[in-house]
Amino acid sequence: MNSYDVAVIGSGPGGYVAAIRCAQLGMKTAIIEKYDTLGGTCLNVGCIPSKALLDSSHHYDDAVTHFEEHGIEIPGEVKVNLKKMIARKQDVVDQTTKGIDFLMDKNKIDVYHGIGSFKDATHIEIKKGKKTEEIEAKHSIIATGSKPSTLPFIEIDKERIITSTEALTLKEVPKHLIVIGGGVIGLELGQVYSRLGAEVSVIEYMDRIIPTMDGGLSKELQRSLKKRGMKFFTSHKVKGVTRKGTKVTVKADDKKGKEVSFEGDYCLVSVGRRPYTDGLNAEKAGIKVNDKGQIAVNEHLQTNISNIYAIGDVVKGTMLAHKAEEEGVFVAETLAGQKPHVDYNLIPGVVYTWPEVAAVGKTEEQLKETGTKYKTGQFPMRALGRARASMDIDGFVKILADAETDEVLGIHMIGARTADLIAEAVTAMEFRASAEDISRMSHAHPTYAEAVKEAALDATDSRPLHT
Repeated sequence: MNSYDVAVIGSGPGGYVAAIRCAQLGMKTAIIEKYDTLGGTCLNVGCIPSKALLDSSHHYDDAVTHFEEHGIEIPGEVKVNLKKMIARKQDVVDQTTKGIDFLMDKNKIDVYHGIGSFKDATHIEIKKGKKTEEIEAKHSIIATGSKPSTLPFIEIDKERIITSTEALTLKEVPKHLIVIGGGVIGLELGQVYSRLGAEVSVIEYMDRIIPTMDGGLSKELQRSLKKRGMKFFTSHKVKGVTRKGTKVTVKADDKKGKEVSFEGDYCLVSVGRRPYTDGLNAEKAGIKVNDKGQIAVNEHLQTNISNIYAIGDVVKGTMLAHKAEEEGVFVAETLAGQKPHVDYNLIPGVVYTWPEVAAVGKTEEQLKETGTKYKTGQFPMRALGRARASMDIDGFVKILADAETDEVLGIHMIGARTADLIAEAVTAMEFRASAEDISRMSHAHPTYAEAVKEAALDATDSRPLHT
């Protein structure tokens, strides 16, 4: 039997990063993955493939809507080759997962493929087909991630009534794609197929899309996507989804309680994700799981069994790849006797639609709820020379700062490249910058980043320079 200092169960961003950091810190490390490729949901059927399709569909959308304005003429009709687009997406996935294989080899991490399940607190069985082997681990890190959720009355057939996984490999562009759920995944994949020619209807139970983000971002994103052809039905409670042949019917009650029906050829069920612990046999190790299906952990991400930790989607908090990575490093460094920290308030959230949406810190709704006195600074992207040059004028940057100390409490942005721009906001808030601090930093011209400086100016006693 092979023995290890640390065994990591699950090879998504949290798991593989935890394994790498453990190995870097001198621990003999093993990683266990049930599928044939490493990388988990994010690399195989989540973050990476969805961004590949978003980028491909964005190129197509630019070709049919903006090239002529830029003075680019294309002879003949611009067509979508969905098969080739899906193949390119898979190439990106394959390259990325092979990169994880390389990192495992480089860091001398033993890789086991199969379902890892606890025999007890220090022994793990790994089952693949009829083969079973056992390893011993002084410490274990559970990083088994999450799976798409559904509603109890919806039967996912993986053909016409689908999850995000199947949406990444469709063989045709839907005529009418009905998306249940106006969160990140539904909006991103909805925009992919909207760009490619599908009619897309988004049905959301709450009164706005991306309901966990700042209300101003929700309003601006819906306005922008609606302008691009997507339809939205908020405050609608879905109560039935049926399929007959190629026709899918969704029934819902609108905000007044009146029943309405939607008919399409595909229905994407995107109502969130659930922690995944199937096959883990957590009870054999004595690990407690809460009523939400999450593994219960303390502030050190330690379960009730002292030598077993859990990270990522399987524990409390936002289900984000970069949150899982931070937690993976946190546990590894804790095991090495270091004193790491994770500030969950400074984990950014991003929606990779176009315009992109990104935020960090408190929303206006949260500040109002706690009675925090704050001031607001906001600047529109359309006032930037860079935005006009690229014809990406939708969006804004909003900065929320403490009314007395001027410390930045939250930064919310929507526009081109805000997924990258949010790192400036995280850096500023990590060092507890004031709005004035940001307003006095030089920002290159012409860039989208200038909107951050201008919003900071608006939040101080000064005024924006360009509005």
